[in-house]
Amino acid sequence: MPVAPPPLTRLPLNALRAFEAAARTGAFTLAAAELGVTPGAVTAHVKALEDRLGAALFERQARGVRLTALGLAAVEELTGAFDALAGAEVRLRALALPQEVHIATLPAIAQLWLSPRLPALRAAAPEISVSITALEAPPNLKRSLHDLSLFPAEAGGRLVAEDALFPVCSPALAARLVRVEELGSVPCLSDTAWDRDWEVWLQAVGVDVAVRGPAFSLYALAVEEAVNGAGVLMGHGPLVAGHLARGTLVAPFSQRVSLAAGLRLWSARPQAKGSAVARVADFLAG
Repeated sequence: MPVAPPPLTRLPLNALRAFEAAARTGAFTLAAAELGVTPGAVTAHVKALEDRLGAALFERQARGVRLTALGLAAVEELTGAFDALAGAEVRLRALALPQEVHIATLPAIAQLWLSPRLPALRAAAPEISVSITALEAPPNLKRSLHDLSLFPAEAGGRLVAEDALFPVCSPALAARLVRVEELGSVPCLSDTAWDRDWEVWLQAVGVDVAVRGPAFSLYALAVEEAVNGAGVLMGHGPLVAGHLARGTLVAPFSQRVSLAAGLRLWSARPQAKGSAVARVADFLAG
């Protein structure tokens, strides 16, 4: 009578995913942020995997961890496997929901550049559903479920808007400003993520003046405060264009400083011409 051997026990998928992310990013904290779990959870998964294998995958050191020879031997193949799995998931979603498009972008771009274009996009393609996720950093499109990524960058992707720095403020405040040096006597608003904007612009125009004022963690809020007359904001061309067109903001000085990093659009993978993702990308780039 034949005896069936006991099935081999597979290694836990979540533990493998945690190890691969930690190995690829080089830190348990970065892996945790990518996976949406705590660093402690990543540590527990890796420890459980090492216990199952009976061998160490990382060397624990005072300043972090380093892959062992076993970890190095395994990570490349695992990375390829998880990239392929993520790609298959995205393709499956695209086949099941061919008219849905998911875009990842900065909060400021979502509110000030992308949102105003959505009504025209809906009018041009009412059958397409567009979802927007605001992120502080570009996603890994090999792993992300987003179809498109729209972020400032100096190269790569598809340039949809060039960027330039120049001060903007309400018309009433602009009437009080004649020379750039007068910026030292009014509040100068800034965004914490772009905290060097004033320094970059002042150096480029050759003016030495100390500017002070409130800092905001949301650029869109800083823009609204500038509209409300709270101070002068260092404007990013594409993000303040709507307010300039409506006259709620004006540029009190003529000097503009072009930035190497413009708004660039990336696609997760090649798109068939006429697909929903390709149509949305063409609309935004147009």
